[in-house]
Amino acid sequence: MISSASPLSHPRMRRATHRVLWYSAFGAAMGGLLALRGQGEVELPAYSVVSARAALREPSATFAMPVSSLRFEPLADVQARSLPEGQADVALRGGIFENTGFRLGALALLDPQTGHYSAEIPVPPAMLSNPRIITGVGNAVEGLNASAGTVGAEWLPVRPGGELALTAGENDASRWSAYQGWSARGFGADAEVARSDSQGRIRFGDHRFQRAGGRLQLAAEESQTDLFFGYQAKFFGWPNLYTPFGSPESENLETALAALNHRRHWGRGNWLEAGLFWRRNKDDYAFNRFAPLGPVHPYQHTTWVNGAAAAGRVSSGDWALGFSAAALADRLKSTSLIYGRFHTRSYAKLGLVPERRWSLSGGRMFTAKLGGTCDDTNREGTAGSPVAEIALAWPRAEGGSDRLAVGYSETTQVPTYTALNASPSAGLFRGNSGLGRSRSRNLEISGDATDGAWESHAAVFLRSDSRLVDWTFRKGVAVRTANAVDIDMAGVELVLRRSLSLGDLVLGYTGLAKSADYGGAAVDGSFYALNYPRHRLTAAVVARMGSRVEVRMDNEARLQADNPLRTAGGRRAFISALGLFWRLPLKQDVMASLQIDNLWNSSFQAVPSVPAAGREASVGIRCRW
Repeated sequence: MISSASPLSHPRMRRATHRVLWYSAFGAAMGGLLALRGQGEVELPAYSVVSARAALREPSATFAMPVSSLRFEPLADVQARSLPEGQADVALRGGIFENTGFRLGALALLDPQTGHYSAEIPVPPAMLSNPRIITGVGNAVEGLNASAGTVGAEWLPVRPGGELALTAGENDASRWSAYQGWSARGFGADAEVARSDSQGRIRFGDHRFQRAGGRLQLAAEESQTDLFFGYQAKFFGWPNLYTPFGSPESENLETALAALNHRRHWGRGNWLEAGLFWRRNKDDYAFNRFAPLGPVHPYQHTTWVNGAAAAGRVSSGDWALGFSAAALADRLKSTSLIYGRFHTRSYAKLGLVPERRWSLSGGRMFTAKLGGTCDDTNREGTAGSPVAEIALAWPRAEGGSDRLAVGYSETTQVPTYTALNASPSAGLFRGNSGLGRSRSRNLEISGDATDGAWESHAAVFLRSDSRLVDWTFRKGVAVRTANAVDIDMAGVELVLRRSLSLGDLVLGYTGLAKSADYGGAAVDGSFYALNYPRHRLTAAVVARMGSRVEVRMDNEARLQADNPLRTAGGRRAFISALGLFWRLPLKQDVMASLQIDNLWNSSFQAVPSVPAAGREASVGIRCRW
């Protein structure tokens, strides 16, 4: 057994004790809130922050991707190899990359080969809202095959006009992007193309990225329909990209996505969203990019995923019903993932959560939800999961609102093909065809408040993951192996935001403690499940210095859990990104910029044994019309 800051004893006793405490806490909280019932009139919706919580949405070294705005997001941990836009694992609430889902409108996207590529979404950020971090009860209903959380975004209305951006930087870096949007009488269309090249901060750390995407849109006062197609090609090299042998590794990724999404809303919080999508991801990985290749590349994979989904909420009087449904089918073609039991799989999920509201004195609103979800695949069978939440919301006399909630939810997840179909006895990555469905149990107490220019969020949570898939290693054995692990975790998260005309400030904190049990597996350490921050602080600052000059700065400080694979940078890190923006005194809207990523040139290894990207500076100009 591997423990991390936990006094708990035998794992079975520990898990049984946690269940008793969770159910007792939930029952006590429900009884306490029920005692507050009274009379009133005002209904307050659940609080949800979708505004940007990072100062910089674009990186210095390449063009922006959906993952870019998560680099300093207080509630997300982006563990990057090379650039975050090259290969990045997005971890939520102490989970690993495999436990994080992505959602565009109604559509839950996934990569069935490996969660490393789940963030490969070829959609220009100009077409999407700021990211929404969905955890707990929300993730149980909205997520798909994601036990820790989901990163969601909505399709924005088309922005009429255009934009051209040009940037040059260190290490022969250059990038450009062009966007154009048209809108008239409810019909809109927009398109974007982007390209980026660089020799990289370190030897064999070069990249070549390109993306093209276009969209048609029908919009009315209560509805919006979007039809999108995008393509993205990325080549990048990085020593120790996935292995700790100093080899000049590289990846060549091609991702295509077609999506249709329709959203409609009407009075009293009723809404419906539905859509279809098709996704193809091609991955050609090279352990040594300079080694001669035969007619068959040793690590070449292509996956296809087709899916449909719908979600919504309907209400009548004091009752409401939240629902979600999704159906997906995937297929894998691979030169190395050939040892498992299957190469195709279908998924289905249904969630139903009835809701009852009570109006209380003083404009307060009490809400209780009790429902569940059902997950099914044609390979691992069916699993049901409960969902429950009670919440009390009340208005402030001077404006704003407060909300306190207690929620319990369970989610299940099935392994990806890399874990299931890699050879169990040969190669760099050892699979395990016996891995099955994992289950996560989450109990949390959360509070949210708005008061004028202030916004705050706080949550304390306990999560128990059973049979979670992790990649582990043994001393003296230079390979990684997929193994199941039971993990008990406690966490706290805090976010505070202040918005004024002169600037914005967003502060975040996450604290995590874990205890892990790998059962009878021979394990000396973990690449992912035990690579997490014990403490992580973020600070995003935007200073508006008059009408023409703006300074933006993101900061992160962390104390990482011990990991014997980490070879440089230590456990402590302080990382910053700085941007200076000057609107030129011209009739046209022209902005000049200077950006620096990793301002202090930190060598901290976000993924153990993988070299840090180093400092990158660039200058650019952006013209809008």
